[in-house]
Amino acid sequence: MSNGSVDPAAVRHVAGLARVDLAEDEVEAFATQFAAVLDYFETLDEVPEVESEPDLTNVLRTDEVRTGLTQDEALRNAPDTEDGYFEGPPVG
Repeated sequence: MSNGSVDPAAVRHVAGLARVDLAEDEVEAFATQFAAVLDYFETLDEVPEVESEPDLTNVLRTDEVRTGLTQDEALRNAPDTEDGYFEGPPVG
């Protein structure tokens, strides 16, 4: 599909979106490189499709309700607590 070239204006547009300043020789170099990348994608389009893997099924265990830590147990090793909660450093 590609005609083997990329318009330098398109390269400048993409460079502008990326906020990259390009010299004129860089624009030409990138145009050539972009054309090679697009040609490669066209080559990939020609690769025949293969059978896809069957849909994945959930192989994880089911959730089980278990008892957790009490509030006192959870706060036992905390360096600082306040009113039954973890105390962290000030924000800001």
